[in-house]
Amino acid sequence: MQHARQKTSGTLSRGLGRFMPAVFALLVSLCIAGVASFSPALLAKVKREFGIEAKYRILDWQQLINQDRGQQERDIIRSVNLFFNRVNFITDERHWGRADYWATPVEFLATNGGDCEDYSIAKYFTLRELGVPDERMRITYVKAARSAWLDTPQAHMVLAYYPQPDAVPLILDNLIDDILPASQRSDLVPVYSFNGLGLWVAKERGAGYTSLGNPGRIDFWTDMNIRMQQERQLGESYSVHGGNPDTLGHTGP
Repeated sequence: MQHARQKTSGTLSRGLGRFMPAVFALLVSLCIAGVASFSPALLAKVKREFGIEAKYRILDWQQLINQDRGQQERDIIRSVNLFFNRVNFITDERHWGRADYWATPVEFLATNGGDCEDYSIAKYFTLRELGVPDERMRITYVKAARSAWLDTPQAHMVLAYYPQPDAVPLILDNLIDDILPASQRSDLVPVYSFNGLGLWVAKERGAGYTSLGNPGRIDFWTDMNIRMQQERQLGESYSVHGGNPDTLGHTGP
């Protein structure tokens, strides 16, 4: 599998699973707390488990958040997109030893790798921390056609940013650094989208979305948010769970 920046994308096998109660909303509201200020003990553990470069990546993330606070929203969007697009693309099978795994942003950066949903999730939570409201963002599962950025059709995931509620969204995509309007991404056909507030299934192309309610219906999303909450609760004893020791910290596909 090629690197995502070299015309590829992770294969997703997304299923809408069991319905989760409203407590999910509380998890989402808490899980990003403290991102901009990591404890020395946490940083030492990241360094011990993944090396000095992993610690620097977390510190770079902290610096990005602190520097971008108060900036114009469009500038923040570009900065965050470029920051995470430099992380290595690695398939879940190779990186985590399983068919599908949605990493937390800390897992994504500490291990320096992930696939398309990991880029989208990390961008989403970072932008939330920087004050971009949920209403302006949706993590979007799409069918990606063969294009200048992709050798073969793939299931793919991107982050859609809406400058205004009724605006054509801008697409933050790990395949390219340019942030283009969805109207210029004819290679992407939306299937469903979600954020911390809801879950929507796409109607016919260009006909909008139908609401399905709580995003907790997506098992991978719910499990990932629980792990983020556990990271926050553990605080100074952070550890990554479920990784493949043969690939954690891997610096290239």
